[in-house]
Amino acid sequence: MIDSGFETKSLRMELLLLVTFQSPAADVERIMEAVVAIAPLRMGEYDGNAYQSAQGIERYRPLEGAAAGAEIELRRRPGTVEVSFELPDDQALAARVVEAIFQAHSYQEPVIRIQPLLTSRSKGLDDRANPNRWWNTTGDWKTAPRPETIAAE
Repeated sequence: MIDSGFETKSLRMELLLLVTFQSPAADVERIMEAVVAIAPLRMGEYDGNAYQSAQGIERYRPLEGAAAGAEIELRRRPGTVEVSFELPDDQALAARVVEAIFQAHSYQEPVIRIQPLLTSRSKGLDDRANPNRWWNTTGDWKTAPRPETIAAE
């Protein structure tokens, strides 16, 4: 396993923490507001960076001691998503973020995972002419006016 970052011509690979949690889709905005109040989730020239999966089905059965009380049948909850984002490798910050997720979450026992990982960060080189970049291709982002265009009108 690679245990330190490294660089290429265009990017740096940095050691960070990958935080992942599962929740009902309806809870994600509330939870993420609590997270970004502590950590802006910045990646280069962007902030609020996170990934949310498509909705799936969570499976579980409450046991004795659960807030719902013990049940015999397995529950299946549709509409559950997984959200992941990166944090600096800082245990104190991670602890604050995990506590914020727990407090904003609707579950008695939320699923929260933290894993170390190497992740890429662009060096910000001038690649305006790169034909593979989104700004040089067609797509739905081309139809939305840019904020500076709206302000000028």
